[in-house]
Amino acid sequence: MDFRVKNLSRIRRFPSPEAGLRAMAERAPQADALAISWMEIMRPAAARTYALRRRIATITVTVLAGLLFVHVMFGANGMIVYKQKRAEYESLQKRIVQEQRENDTYAQKIQGLKTDEKAIEKEAREQLRYARPGEYVYVPPAPPNPPPGNHSAKK
Repeated sequence: MDFRVKNLSRIRRFPSPEAGLRAMAERAPQADALAISWMEIMRPAAARTYALRRRIATITVTVLAGLLFVHVMFGANGMIVYKQKRAEYESLQKRIVQEQRENDTYAQKIQGLKTDEKAIEKEAREQLRYARPGEYVYVPPAPPNPPPGNHSAKK
């Protein structure tokens, strides 16, 4: 029995709704006075803000436009990056055209070596230094080796 009495004393009782309304009615003048004092403190700042609303709006729009401009120009997909990628694309396109021309030239040489006897003879004479009877093959001398550089420190 002693245990139940201790547990009942720990149970919190909620006030009745009438008690809550009565407490609120008793404190209403204090809350009203507090609200009036805050309004008196805030009224000058609100009046200044209202008077400067056009300037504040103009400054806000200007800052947002500036941030948008910076993002468009220098962002991850901005104009600067776009121009760099465009230049890289054009450079790669030129290289593709150049490589394609080179590929076509090699394809023509290969086709000529497969079918044209004059082309085969020309390649054999150039690479293997073959000559017909009575012809002389001129071989340029090897360039002289440059003297080894002086690796000592200059004074």
